[in-house]
Amino acid sequence: MKIRIYTVVVASIFIIACGGTDTSNETEQVASAEVQSANNFDAGKQLIAKSDCLGCHKEQEKLIGPSYVEVAKKYPTNAENIKLLAGKIINGGAGVWGEVPMTPHPQISTADAETMVVYILNLK
Repeated sequence: MKIRIYTVVVASIFIIACGGTDTSNETEQVASAEVQSANNFDAGKQLIAKSDCLGCHKEQEKLIGPSYVEVAKKYPTNAENIKLLAGKIINGGAGVWGEVPMTPHPQISTADAETMVVYILNLK
């Protein structure tokens, strides 16, 4: 009887331990994240094209405001900076890139502003 209990316990531990080795779901999640990232990149570019951002910013060169590449070089891509810069798009800002203030864009949703920021920060 003790041998049977021991065998069941060992088999249960083995089954539980082996259950965590399936990497197919992890691979699917990584592939899904890459597709989502590419879609967000394109979506961010499209949102910027539809807005008035290009009146003050260009991708590669400074206009009235910094180029998007300059912004990408200054801010590492992380959740904190995405939130910070999305807030600057919506609320405006001043003093980081010179004396000319960035006008607020309260009509842009937080989600759209974050998508735009992700596009900009990926231009490194």
